[in-house]
Amino acid sequence: MRTSGQGATPYYFVPSESRHPIMAAAGLFFVMLGASQWINSYEWGKYCFFFGLLWWLLVLFQWFKEAIQESEGGFYGHKIDLSYRWSMSWFIFSEVMFFGAFFTALWWARAHSVPALGSLDNSLLWPGFKAIWPSLAAGATASPAGIVEPFQTVGPFWLPTINTALLLTSGVTLTMAHYALRASHRRKAVAFMWVTVLLGISFLTVQGYEYYHLYTELNLKMTSGIYGSTFFMLTGFHGFHVFVGMLMLLFITLRLQKGHFTADKHFGFEGATWYWHFVDVVWLGLYVVVYWM
Repeated sequence: MRTSGQGATPYYFVPSESRHPIMAAAGLFFVMLGASQWINSYEWGKYCFFFGLLWWLLVLFQWFKEAIQESEGGFYGHKIDLSYRWSMSWFIFSEVMFFGAFFTALWWARAHSVPALGSLDNSLLWPGFKAIWPSLAAGATASPAGIVEPFQTVGPFWLPTINTALLLTSGVTLTMAHYALRASHRRKAVAFMWVTVLLGISFLTVQGYEYYHLYTELNLKMTSGIYGSTFFMLTGFHGFHVFVGMLMLLFITLRLQKGHFTADKHFGFEGATWYWHFVDVVWLGLYVVVYWM
């Protein structure tokens, strides 16, 4: 570890060996194992899922706590700041690819799979099927083989539109908090951050109510054919990302209240804002493609 001078911030900081990466991976293993078994109707799957999730969250809490102590201890210099920026950039890029795969699945189903099922080649296999997305038009069936229960589709009014307003507003309040921090107005930054966190919680509450409405009144479920599966995969994973982003902003807010971050050194804050704005952009794509189209 080089230093740029006596008692100065290290030129580059190399942390000691840590158990956290393997422990976090173990927690995610139980999460994926439990989720895969839960969705296949094995009762023990949900217990495995929540056990792994709790394990993973506890490991992240300890890991981030150590990173915060290192940062506040003056170990992180310019090179570490660059490393974090590149790491966050590549992480968000991987998230773009993640959601891109689900958007592509939705496009493929609408532009290729459904039209192929209604083509002349399949007319003998699936007589009477009309290739109209999402196969619920007059005279159409919910699925060619008739194995999907009838369901209703969901439009943009009013819950998705309310959630769009909530997320866009949260992006504005987060930006105002960032400007306040850069101007060394900590109290204003904390106030705007709390508003942003509350807006994120409000979004999740509205989405939870929307899911309840879809399941109980529209009979729209994960099992509702390709429409239901793509709808819940896209909106559900986005909701999970909102939850993670909200937790990030919550912890950043608590750190602000403790006096962490300065006008010139606050990448922890910036990284959380990058992630939140990414979540906003993904929702705008969902709002247009899933709810309007």
